[in-house]
Amino acid sequence: MAETHVLFVEDDDVIREATQLALERDGFRVTAMPDGLSGLDAFRAHRPDIALLDVMLPGMDGVSLCRRIRDESTVPVIMLSARADSIDVVLGLEAGADDYVTKPFDGAVLMARIRAVLRRFGHAAGNGAGAEAEGPGADGGLLVFGDGDLEVDTEGMEVRRDGEPVALTPTEMRLLLEFSSAPNTVLSRDKLLERVWDYGWGGDTRVVDVHVQRLRAKIGQDRIETVRGFGYKLRG
Repeated sequence: MAETHVLFVEDDDVIREATQLALERDGFRVTAMPDGLSGLDAFRAHRPDIALLDVMLPGMDGVSLCRRIRDESTVPVIMLSARADSIDVVLGLEAGADDYVTKPFDGAVLMARIRAVLRRFGHAAGNGAGAEAEGPGADGGLLVFGDGDLEVDTEGMEVRRDGEPVALTPTEMRLLLEFSSAPNTVLSRDKLLERVWDYGWGGDTRVVDVHVQRLRAKIGQDRIETVRGFGYKLRG
């Protein structure tokens, strides 16, 4: 079976070539592009399994490219930023990115983050073998919340609000499954990072916060409650 296909968009020639070689040594197939416009063309032509996008790109910046990709696909996206600046991070996540890595990055850390994202999305990194993503509610069932205005089908992986389908990215769906498996139970940001993002180490909780904001916008602002100092809970 074909390798997992990575789209890597980076304008720095040295970083692009070195990272491409490292990814290929780890068994990935890589399409590398130097700017946002060629990256968008490559995405449409090849439909990769995952996209790595630098934030600062000529022609079309990484945040805009992420937004264009997200308009067309739920493929996982990791942003690469030369700064751990809050604005860069939040803009990338709000555009639809699933995670981010700060440059300069350690190759092993980047590979670990890629594999963690791919596991969440049901890909076996490096060998292309498909797998169903495991998570709460994997044994099936229709979960109904509130006055029936929110329905979560854990078998069909579908969500409906007021009877209308809600389009969630796989990361948003996994986050909702975590909440819906324990309604009215506070889940800490660290626990959500571990369960949803597969972080076996400390991660940036801004990733959780932005995804919760995106999820609220889709299922209802008052559905997920912030418990200050502790985390979040889904109102049952």
